[in-house]
This record gives sequence, structure tokens and C-alpha cells, in this order.
Amino acid sequence: MALLLAEPLAAGAMGVAVGGVLALTGAGGGVLAVPLLVLLLHWPLTQAAPAALLAVGLAASLGALQGLRADLVRWRAALLMGGMGMVGAPLGVALGQRLPPTPLLWGFAGLMLWLAWRQWPKANQATAFLPRKLPPCVVDPGSGRLNWTSPCARAMAATGTLSGVLSGLIGVGGGFVIVPALMRYTDLDLRQIQLTSLAVIALVSASGVSSAALHGQVRWDGALPFAAGAVLAMWLGRRWAEHLPPEVSRGLFALSCVLVSGLLVARSV
Repeated sequence: MALLLAEPLAAGAMGVAVGGVLALTGAGGGVLAVPLLVLLLHWPLTQAAPAALLAVGLAASLGALQGLRADLVRWRAALLMGGMGMVGAPLGVALGQRLPPTPLLWGFAGLMLWLAWRQWPKANQATAFLPRKLPPCVVDPGSGRLNWTSPCARAMAATGTLSGVLSGLIGVGGGFVIVPALMRYTDLDLRQIQLTSLAVIALVSASGVSSAALHGQVRWDGALPFAAGAVLAMWLGRRWAEHLPPEVSRGLFALSCVLVSGLLVARSV
């Protein structure tokens, strides 16, 4: 009986860690979820990816609903990116079934190192004081809405498609793509970017989980407690997110990515 309960309890505890990261950053939950399931529960990547998507998707849905109530989610941008991501996610699931697992793990480890560099607080200080070009998506000061131009729509659509393919392939919700893209292509403030990212993650994850379930790749006995822990942490974590300095959360997340990347490489050797 103890052995039967050990894995669901461990999955729930790991879900809490993933939901906490997602609540504080609006991104990165899936990037940590997959390595945790692979390393600690010894799940194959094809089972870890949809479980991560389920947890991240449900937790992101909760955060997005909170953002919608506060009128902070840019829902038109979220629908465009989420719609394109929902198209790309099944493609990523199909690719994941055909690619060998070891190169995927190495690629994932490299992705985490790149993400760690991007998230490190001092990474972009050298360009912090350079003049910034006007992004393609800017907020109209009169209406408070984004001005939708062709370059803006193309940037949003491409971002959504890429996040969808990666979500289906390696079980990430796409926030690590969406948040930097919104920071680059829009002039939205950080809270709006994070909450809009959560809305997109929720849509993309729903498509990826549905596709994986149709292929019989979801281990519900571990995925459900994992998701429950993530949702609980998201509900609690959003209350603290506004009070934590962004440099602290980004630095801790970067260090976690480096550690997990090293463990993934060691496991695959």
C-alpha cells in the first residue's frame, strides 16, 4: 500500500514546485515539470510530456481566470496565439512519437541552459540603456487596446505556432517562448504579459493533452495528483507573485534550470 501511494504523493509534491514557478514567472512550469518526472519518477519522455502539459495547463487556466477578472489579460492576443498553438501542438505530439528519446533529452537540456541565460537578471544589462525600437504591437493611449497591424499579427501567430509545437514535443506550455516574445513585440507591462501568457498556455496545453490522450500516452494515476499540486500552488502563489522582486525569481529559476539540465545530461550518458 505504501508503494502504491508513494508515486502519487511524489507527483503531487513535484506539481506544487511546478505550479509555484508558473505563478511567480508566468512561464517555465513545463520546463521544470518534464525533467522532474523523468529524473525522479523515471517516466519516459512520451509519458512525462502530457502529464506536464496537464498540470501546467490547469494551473495556467486558474491564473488566467484571475487575470481576466482583473482585466489584465489581452484576450485577443491570447486567442490568436492560443489558436495557432492548438494547431501546432498535435504536430509536436506526432514528432515526439517518431524522434528517439536521447536526442530529445539532450535538446531539452540545451534548451534549459539557454533559458537559464535568458532569465538571469544580469544577462541583458549591457543593452538595458540602449534606445529601444518601437515594437510592432503597441497600446493605443486613447482606447488602451493593442493596435493590430500586419507585423503585429504575424509576430503573434508565429509565437503561438512555435509554442504549440514545443508543447506537444517536449511537454512545455510555451510560456518561456511567449513571455520573451511579448516583451519584444509589445509594450505591455510585465503583469499583463505574464497573465496573457498563462491564457495562451491554458489553450495550447488543452490541445496537447487531448492529442496525447487520444494516443494513450497519459498516465492518469500520476498525472492527476501532479496536476492537483500544480493548481494548488498556482492558487496560493499568485497572492505572493506581486511582492517578490522579479530579479530574485528570475535568478532562482535560472539556477534551477542549470541544475536540472546537468542532471538530464548525466542521466542520458
